[in-house]
Amino acid sequence: MEVMAKVAFCVYTAVIIGGSVFAVASSSLVRALVGLITTLVGVAGMYMLLASPFMAFMQLLIYVGAVSVLIFFAVMLTRAESGGDEASGAPMKTYVFGLAATMAPAAILGWLILTRPVASIAVPAEVSIKQLGEGLLGSYFLPFELISVILMVAMAGAVLLTWEKRGKK
Repeated sequence: MEVMAKVAFCVYTAVIIGGSVFAVASSSLVRALVGLITTLVGVAGMYMLLASPFMAFMQLLIYVGAVSVLIFFAVMLTRAESGGDEASGAPMKTYVFGLAATMAPAAILGWLILTRPVASIAVPAEVSIKQLGEGLLGSYFLPFELISVILMVAMAGAVLLTWEKRGKK
């Protein structure tokens, strides 16, 4: 059973890395969104490996479903010019700085993990869905609702910008 968990971990890791590379390397915003969706599905799979099906379902429902659809509509509603800043390739210096920015946190965290071993690995307490819901919607009710308002305002802003651009043409 442990071998299957390690194989699943490797598969989900490959899905996450492949999707993230595809999202970053793609020249099309729609294809980049497909890479993002692939990455988020891989993260949901990781939640399943952690024996947290509720979090995996929320990952799929909120991020893959709602946020990806929101980004898709924003991309479709705003027309980017074909000769914009993103049309030409970036200089090599940008890629080197991007790689350094990616590797620096990984190197620091790796060094910290290797030099400061964990004294014990405690098993987290089991939390029921009812307790999780009460915790999220009890003290965190206002931030939870504000996130949905911010997403709605962002979508309304994209629609408004699109109408203004179409009116000027």
